[in-house]
Amino acid sequence: MRHLPGLQIPATFVTFGRMEDTYRTIESLSMGDFRDRGSKFLAYAYPIGAEADCPPLLEALRKEHPKARHYCYAYRIGMGGLNFRANDDGEPSGTAGRPILGQIDSFRLTNVLVVVVRYFGGTLLGTSGLINAYRTAAEAALGQAIIVEKLVESHFRLEFGYALMSDVMQAVKKLQLSIVEQQFGESGELVIGIRKSQIQNTLVQLIAQIGHLHQEEAEQLPEIEGLKIVALD
Repeated sequence: MRHLPGLQIPATFVTFGRMEDTYRTIESLSMGDFRDRGSKFLAYAYPIGAEADCPPLLEALRKEHPKARHYCYAYRIGMGGLNFRANDDGEPSGTAGRPILGQIDSFRLTNVLVVVVRYFGGTLLGTSGLINAYRTAAEAALGQAIIVEKLVESHFRLEFGYALMSDVMQAVKKLQLSIVEQQFGESGELVIGIRKSQIQNTLVQLIAQIGHLHQEEAEQLPEIEGLKIVALD
């Protein structure tokens, strides 16, 4: 398929073969726990969108459990899974954060933070005992979670005159595109989300719908008068 004349699409939007544009995460907070020889391990799993979401959640748990000994955690963020961290928070190296991260990976999740709060029971559990405790607590929390599959979308801004408003809104609705933002002043403006693996074809269909054109005509059309499409990502 040809690129639309007049619309600059970044190279990252062009797909060759199959593009991974969905990911698995959890819908909302879920909790689990594990107990061993007097120690309590309370696990909390959160959906997150960025690394910056983690500190407030950790601080809230520290305030909720001021007498706990450790607040160990792990997270993984993003489609490629390269943004991750595992923190032992004073436990022996590798006995807490890594087992927690292992459970996030076992459930094939991303954009997830799992925190395990430990109340020390007075008996040392040893390396294997700690690994089992943190792993089991994290597994319990994730096992209670509602797992959802989400789309990765790229955003485009549609700028249009009011003469095209009805056509634009009907096209967006018919193609079931998400509306991220909208504002109407001297002209109309929508920010829409398009599934990454379907960007080129969807843009052609959008122009065809708005311009009342056949798809072949829309592929060749430099622009529709009164409509501007800007790639934001």
